[in-house]
Amino acid sequence: MSQDPAPDPTLSRLSAALGDLPKRGLPPVDKWDPPYCGMIDIRIAADGTWHHNGSPIRREKLVKLFATILRREPDGRVVLVTPVESVGITVEDAAFVAVEMAVDGTGEGRRISFRTNVDDLVSVDPEHALRFEQGPDGALKPYLHVRRGLWALVTRALTYDLVDLAEERSVEGRPWLGLWAGGTFHPIAPAEAA
Repeated sequence: MSQDPAPDPTLSRLSAALGDLPKRGLPPVDKWDPPYCGMIDIRIAADGTWHHNGSPIRREKLVKLFATILRREPDGRVVLVTPVESVGITVEDAAFVAVEMAVDGTGEGRRISFRTNVDDLVSVDPEHALRFEQGPDGALKPYLHVRRGLWALVTRALTYDLVDLAEERSVEGRPWLGLWAGGTFHPIAPAEAA
């Protein structure tokens, strides 16, 4: 008889912070194959704010609903998809923003979980990896894979917290700075460049 895996304490802490919000699964957008109906004037700004016709969408529940039906297409387009149609939207940087982080443990046993701006709870693991890029201004920009090829940009404040967890490790014979999370080493930058 197999036992359920121990609950992830980082996800539990973030989930508790959400309180009694109703929990529902995500729609099966990966199984839907509706016709593409073109672009609509919805834009996700780099700071995670959703806009329609140039104005911010102020209804948080509507934004969260739209976020559940986002999908990245094989050609890279981001679409809102329903069983009857898909429409393209503009994403300036990432579809989501990671706004809260919980860390448990150290080294190879460390667990890191994030809450996004639309209340997705995501634990870093091989399927939900961290990647690090350099922004146009030279600043470090970490991203978290959330789902279906969609990523969350980690806020600047949380970026500093991630960098504080960095350690050096050899990757393919070269020294890298990175961090352990979810049993995987996530490289940040070559150690000689840091």
